[in-house]
Amino acid sequence: MASILNPLFCLLIAVLTLLCRPLNAPVVPLEVVTPEGNSSERRISPDLFDSLQELAHVVDVSYCIGTTGIRKPFQCLSHCNELKGFELVTTWHTGPFLSDSCGYIALSHHPSPKRIIVAFRGTYSITNTIVDLSAYPQEYVPYPAGNDSDTDDNPRKCSDCFVHAGFMNAWQITRSTILEAISAARDEYPDYELSLVGHSLGGAVAALAGTEMKLRGWDPVITTFGEPMVGNKAFTEYLDAVFDLDSGDASEWAFRRVTHVNDPVPLLPLKEWGYEMHGGEIYISRADLPFYIDDVVYCEGRHDQRCIAAAEGEIQSDPTASSFHRLHDIGSLGDVQVQHVLSDPTESTLDQEARPPDSELGVAAHLPWHLVPPRFRLWELFNSHRDYFLRLGVCVPGGDPTGRW
Repeated sequence: MASILNPLFCLLIAVLTLLCRPLNAPVVPLEVVTPEGNSSERRISPDLFDSLQELAHVVDVSYCIGTTGIRKPFQCLSHCNELKGFELVTTWHTGPFLSDSCGYIALSHHPSPKRIIVAFRGTYSITNTIVDLSAYPQEYVPYPAGNDSDTDDNPRKCSDCFVHAGFMNAWQITRSTILEAISAARDEYPDYELSLVGHSLGGAVAALAGTEMKLRGWDPVITTFGEPMVGNKAFTEYLDAVFDLDSGDASEWAFRRVTHVNDPVPLLPLKEWGYEMHGGEIYISRADLPFYIDDVVYCEGRHDQRCIAAAEGEIQSDPTASSFHRLHDIGSLGDVQVQHVLSDPTESTLDQEARPPDSELGVAAHLPWHLVPPRFRLWELFNSHRDYFLRLGVCVPGGDPTGRW
């Protein structure tokens, strides 16, 4: 019964949020604010910033599979021309179902570094996204099965570990195809780094695929954007141990889980269902594109309250809340972005002459959006969840038709 009620509950939330989404309201300009927690020691390097920006393009191309397509050597009708020096190896697409898995494998011949790239696509369908995030958990058994060795350097056991059944199935149905292609590429290009990247559902699949590849000794570097929670506490602790995310220099992480303020997907499936985030988080604190290096910071552990975890179950109603936590409430409220006072609650952050009259904004701007916890703001699936360095998932000839990027 629970497996039936969970999708219905999520669908109800989606319908209610879409019905309440303000329409045809003008956008209030958003002030550029750097959160208090974005100290210089937490900011990422310029090289990593450039790498994340490129990887966002890499995973965005995966959305062309099933629409405009990708053809060898590396061509599509969207923005593939922005990725020079890439050679397509293969693609896969299992269909628009709960276990939908889609992506491509390519070679990047750039010298720094040369890479075998595996890109996992997210889902196009809002309905599929909601159902994907509500499936029941299943026991996690690491591959290769039957290997009981367990050392500090290479833990194989995962006691009491459970993962999202839909995510695991999406990996299992393409596992043999992907591993075979990677193995052949590694044999031909032994000096190439293995790089996995995924967005949304694809991020969850990349986490499961990358964990197995790490246990195989392939040493992948994994980057996910808007990755949902994959498993329970035991699994997240296991993943953190496999990738050594609990210790050492964050700049050396081989798993980077990129999150974005206002994105509800990293807060799903619900923690009440037993799911938890794993470590390796890199947080984008700016709500709108484009991002700058000061907007992107390293996070500490799995529940850093300066990052996306601060929004778990949060209902922002205190007008005297700290500026950092109030940044979470710079609401991408559909098409309206309400600018909140970040310094003095009694002061207006909009110039009085520039402020649109209430009659122009309509009642939408006065609705109590702050009472909706961030994880239930499903309208953000069309905004913050897609805005990772560029507008992800819009693969059409000529690029993003909204003109946002």
